[in-house]
Amino acid sequence: MLLFHALSQAWKDGYSFSKLRADIVSGITVGIVAIPLGMALAIAVGVAPQHGLYTVIVAGFLAALLGGSRFNITGPTAAFVVILLPITQKYGLSGLMLGTMMSGIILLLMGVFRLGQLVAYVPYPVTTGFTAGIGFVIAFLQLKDLLGLHIQGSPIHFPEKVMSYAHALPTTNYADAIVGVVTIFVFIGWAKLKTRVPPHLVSLLVGTVLALALNKFGPEHVTLLGEKFSYTIGSLVGHGIPQEAPQFIALWKSDTLNWATVIELMPSALTIAMLGCIESLLCAVVADGMTSKKHNPNAELVGQGIANIVVPFFGGIPATAAIARTATNIRSGAFSPISGMTHALFVLAAMIVLAPALSFVPMSALAGLLIMVAWNMSEAPHFVHTLKVAPRRDVAVLMTCFILTVAFDMVVAVIVGLLLAGVLFIQRIATLTTVTITHDEHPHLNFGGDVVVYDINGPLFFAASEKAFSVIEHATTETRAVVLDFSDVSTIDITAIHAFDMALDRLSELPVYLLGTQPHVERKLYYAGIFEAENVHLAHSISQLQQVLLINSHNDSDQESTL
Repeated sequence: MLLFHALSQAWKDGYSFSKLRADIVSGITVGIVAIPLGMALAIAVGVAPQHGLYTVIVAGFLAALLGGSRFNITGPTAAFVVILLPITQKYGLSGLMLGTMMSGIILLLMGVFRLGQLVAYVPYPVTTGFTAGIGFVIAFLQLKDLLGLHIQGSPIHFPEKVMSYAHALPTTNYADAIVGVVTIFVFIGWAKLKTRVPPHLVSLLVGTVLALALNKFGPEHVTLLGEKFSYTIGSLVGHGIPQEAPQFIALWKSDTLNWATVIELMPSALTIAMLGCIESLLCAVVADGMTSKKHNPNAELVGQGIANIVVPFFGGIPATAAIARTATNIRSGAFSPISGMTHALFVLAAMIVLAPALSFVPMSALAGLLIMVAWNMSEAPHFVHTLKVAPRRDVAVLMTCFILTVAFDMVVAVIVGLLLAGVLFIQRIATLTTVTITHDEHPHLNFGGDVVVYDINGPLFFAASEKAFSVIEHATTETRAVVLDFSDVSTIDITAIHAFDMALDRLSELPVYLLGTQPHVERKLYYAGIFEAENVHLAHSISQLQQVLLINSHNDSDQESTL
């Protein structure tokens, strides 16, 4: 069952009032964390903060209700920032919502066609490289609000951003900088206490109180959220966040919704879907490890897909499961997806009740909060440790993905990283394939000095076949037969079959015996016509081959006596 999988599994495990209470408490705890993060991440991708909260409310509820992980908490995540910001800059909010819906359709199809296991084929250096790169870029982008810089224009590429930020350093607002730095230090200090109260809430409260004090008594003004963002409801123009639930939006009436824009957004939608798939399933794996439960990857993709299809109709942006919020959910005592649904409802209630108060949150405090999120997601200490202990090929893949993510974008980084990892893996596997001449040196393959035995080890595929079969040469005049030991050949492709056929041409004057060929390899050779040659024979065991060679030896002796 791909819908309501996690909810049904929790029900089968036995649900009670005490577990409901635990889900509600954990949901409220995660909801407290999700409010500032939802706003900060929406701002980071270039849209108003309420769109992040809409995403938490709608996508967070639907993914928990329909998905395949009992503990995943879904909402906007930092990993999306580097992908979504260029979309917002080029196509605006309507283009971002269209891309969200397209990525949701892709995720849904991945789940329906049961592709959830494919995430296991993404190499670890690739995920670590682009994750660290994303964290670095996010942290850098927050310097604008953290320091209160006045940036000229809207540079898109990272080198251009570095130059524009450097030129804007003289415009630093020291009041903003003080609030941002204090927020970071409070977050770090409170996290070390390991209390049940999340550091996101405490650091944001301290930063807000400090900003209000500086605005009243200090020489410089701290920029507040309500001063930077406004909204329009009918004829009413307000500041900060609207004090109402998400409203339905008819996306089909948008000027952005046309076939040309869909084509242009397709690469970005594929990237969003791929990253959403990786993030959600990795998050589910982490949750399984913390709880000893088992998620359904395909059901989780279906839930995430539906959530991303629906959320843009309510003003939301791309969403996926977040590891930090999911871990908080588990540590707070969650038992079922009801905790994720509760967290969405709590954010809805808080938005309706506390929207005016959220206008006083300083922008630099939200920037400081995102810097800590970026640091945690990049796992910088682990990244450095991997550079020290990993093989050189893996380090090359890791650094390639990191540099390309920073310098260009994640799309280029992942494509190049996967290609590089694949090429290096093929090269590594190709070196394991060998063909050696054993003659009478091997005790189990001793058929006499006039029988040449080639011992073939490893997979025979396009990268290894030419090197492997080049060893097989013309036999000498004393050679009576050639044995090819195929017992250690695990697979063979058409390139290797072609190279093998050419090697057999060099042995056309001698009987050739294939020893111990595995059934699936034998079938491929049969369909390729290898056994149509009169001198090629199968030998399924050493004893069978010894009998055949013995008989042939007697026949040759009889022929010589007759002559």
